[in-house]
Parts: sequence; structure tokens; C-alpha cells
Amino acid sequence: MTKSIAITTIAACLTAGLTWKSFAEDKKADASVKQVMKDKFKGDTSDIKKATKGELSKEQITSLLAAVKSLEGQKPKKGEEASWKEKCAALVSAVEKLEKGEAGAGEAVKAAANCKACHDAHKGK
Repeated sequence: MTKSIAITTIAACLTAGLTWKSFAEDKKADASVKQVMKDKFKGDTSDIKKATKGELSKEQITSLLAAVKSLEGQKPKKGEEASWKEKCAALVSAVEKLEKGEAGAGEAVKAAANCKACHDAHKGK
């Protein structure tokens, strides 16, 4: 009887651990999107606003590119995953144009970083 209690207890602990790990990974992914939005998109002095005006240093552009690329691997809280991937790809492409110094890159970033379009399609409550 003691052996079966021990086995049951171990099985319960493993199940709880796996469930907690899955929950923690989901929260980590959510935090990543939230953190990118907070760090790069919010405010009048955000990197995105500066990018549209051509006011970012090379280092800031590199940092912005890494941040928007990190969004590609995330899953949207709502909406179609294909739409999420399309919007992320457009944003990455626009920032890559900025990195290369291409003409019209600021306008491309402005168009791709359409907050309302993305939030309407993908932001959860």
C-alpha cells in the first residue's frame, strides 16, 4: 500500500510540474510580446516613432530589428496565425529596409507598424 501511495504521489507531482511548465512558457511568450510593445512601440519617443522619422542610430535599428523578429515566433492571442505571420513579416521587412538605408524605409516602417490593424486582429483582452 505504501508503495502505491508513493507512486501515485510521484505521478501527481510530475503532472503538476509539466502543467506548471506549460503555463510558465505561455506566460513567458505573452510577456515577450508585451515587453516588445512596451520597449519599442509605446510613446512619442519610441523606437518605432523615431524609425519613421529616420532618427535611430545603427545600434537602435539593430535592437529594433531583433525585437520585431522575436515577434515572428510568437502566437497571437486571437485571430488567424497566418495574419500574424504576415504582419510580422511586413514589419521585419520594413525594419530591414531601414537597416540597409533604403529610400522610403521610414514610410515602410510606419505602414507596417499599424498598431490598430494588428491590435484589432490579434490582441487579446
